[in-house]
Amino acid sequence: MYGAAALALPVPQLTATASAGWSSPGRGADGGLSFTMTGSASRAVVTLASDGLRRLAAAFTEATGVTGGAHLDVILDGAIPPGRGLGSSAASSRAIVFALADLFGVELSQTAAFDLVQTAENMTHGRASGVDAVAVGASGPLRFQAGRAEELAVGGEGLFIIADSGTAGSTKEAVELLRESFTREAGAKQAFLARAARLVDEGQDALARGALEELGRALDQYHELMRAAGLSTGRIDAMVEAARGAGSLGAKITGGGLGGCVLALTQPEQAGQVARHLHDAGAVQTWVVPLRRHAGHAH
Repeated sequence: MYGAAALALPVPQLTATASAGWSSPGRGADGGLSFTMTGSASRAVVTLASDGLRRLAAAFTEATGVTGGAHLDVILDGAIPPGRGLGSSAASSRAIVFALADLFGVELSQTAAFDLVQTAENMTHGRASGVDAVAVGASGPLRFQAGRAEELAVGGEGLFIIADSGTAGSTKEAVELLRESFTREAGAKQAFLARAARLVDEGQDALARGALEELGRALDQYHELMRAAGLSTGRIDAMVEAARGAGSLGAKITGGGLGGCVLALTQPEQAGQVARHLHDAGAVQTWVVPLRRHAGHAH
């Protein structure tokens, strides 16, 4: 948001799988392409994904120079709920890009894959920051700013519990809400961004040192910053409080705001209790992401 740095966490349990193949011409959708989306996606989501896929396939053929006159069949199995700040569109696009690469026998570099996923993200979200396009291909926590990603050093071990509020957020509405609030008070934008940047730096430093209690406090403070700006919701706030009350080291809203998920940092011995309290407070599902020690690097 506004070019500020962000910390991102890949969620290995949440996957999107795609397959691509040829079928007889004239079958399915027009334009030489049929799209099937498995799972419980709504008709609106399928329509949007189908339109995006048509443009993504065109961008792929243009970028790689491949040609194929036969009818293309793409099947996407996406287990990631949309609109939750979990990168569902980026993960789906990445899965499709690599399915097409396999079909055409094209070797794709990570840079080429990112560029194609980012093209799809810009189609879906307008001007996308690129953080989702990077995070869905990462193996550990990232710092992302101005198009540059850095894999972070992790100095300790714990767990992140991600809890789905069941309500899709809206990055577009959240950005508009923030923009309006900035116009009402002189210096509000600078103060918000400076506070956000400070908390990101503190969180990154605590993560590198394995100081999980400090990292938890940074999460709590970032949530308060978002809540004070009107970017949280009643259910999200209740889930954050429930996680803290159950022994979480810290919790915050994640994603663009006005819905989405809660991220709770937890010691393994508290994980079951925190997850139960999150469900009691309204979470519709939860995922556990282990935090393991490793050295970071830029890419």
